Amino acid sequence: MHILLTVIALLVVLGVVVFVHELGHFLAARWAGVRVDTFSIGFGPALLKWHDKRGTVWKLACLPLGGYVSIYGQEDMFNRKKYAEMSAEQKKGHYLSAPAWKQFIIIGAGVFMNFLLAWMIYTSLFMFQPRLVGNSQLPVVGQVIQESVAFNAGVKPGDTIIRIDDAKISNWGELILAKELASNRDANVLIVRGDELVNVKLAPSERWGMVADGSRKADPERQGLFRAMYSGARKTYYESKTLVVVLKQIITGERSSKQLGSFITIAEYSGKAMLAGFFTLLSLIALLSVNLGVLNLLPLPVLDGGYLLILMIEAITRRKLQGRGMEIAIMIGWVLILGLFVLTMWNDLARVFGL
Repeated sequence: MHILLTVIALLVVLGVVVFVHELGHFLAARWAGVRVDTFSIGFGPALLKWHDKRGTVWKLACLPLGGYVSIYGQEDMFNRKKYAEMSAEQKKGHYLSAPAWKQFIIIGAGVFMNFLLAWMIYTSLFMFQPRLVGNSQLPVVGQVIQESVAFNAGVKPGDTIIRIDDAKISNWGELILAKELASNRDANVLIVRGDELVNVKLAPSERWGMVADGSRKADPERQGLFRAMYSGARKTYYESKTLVVVLKQIITGERSSKQLGSFITIAEYSGKAMLAGFFTLLSLIALLSVNLGVLNLLPLPVLDGGYLLILMIEAITRRKLQGRGMEIAIMIGWVLILGLFVLTMWNDLARVFGL
């Protein structure tokens, strides 16, 4: 029963996040007058399939660990000779028939929808279940480790950290993120100590040596619509920024790649979230939607970010990127994606089986 629940939760979470992403591409293509041939949730043979009035094939495939929208002519982006040889009738609804700025919107709409979904969910949670998204741990220092960076800089128990460099700090989670962002340089820290403000400089270190005062927490209150909208946007930005920092640290070797997980990890968290309740499941969907949005912005030719980068380069240089070089770049992109899939699967299998 537990395994079945986990599988169902995984399908729900991935299904929602993937559907919203692909829906963005679909709606933008329809708006731009570009034909959409297929809208598929999952890969492989179709379990369910139907056609709409405009000829789009809608599919629910047997391997529901992703999805795609097949846009007519998008594969000709790097083979414009083929497009040039088409008849006027064949070019109707073709991806390359849309101006470059509309192509940009078509490609970027998936990521936009992921961030929009996260923002809407976080806004709702701040209105109805703020404890799930509002970090209640105040940035109050409870203990300073002897001879640590913080100790040598003069940080004391009871200090409240309100700013690190240009970042305003309102909870311990924001403090940790600001610390990670300043990992390779000195950080200017503004502290409230009693009735005075104190400035200290903390040197770059894996740990600053400060422990939060666990007793200093604020129970988040439900927020009104407009404040919740602001908080939801801030939460979406915070989660996006956190993932960017983590990815940067993994690429530079500052953080272990063993922290990366595959759909197995997503399934485990999804099962636990479903057991915890509807709002907890929504919170996980929002987080994964942010993750999918950020990952799709990576500048790899097979991801949305790669295509957006290509369109920007073409706009700046006024030259179309095509030919063998682009084919090789796309192959490299697919190899990197496959390598990431293998790495995350190995991490999860090693964790599950103790390898």
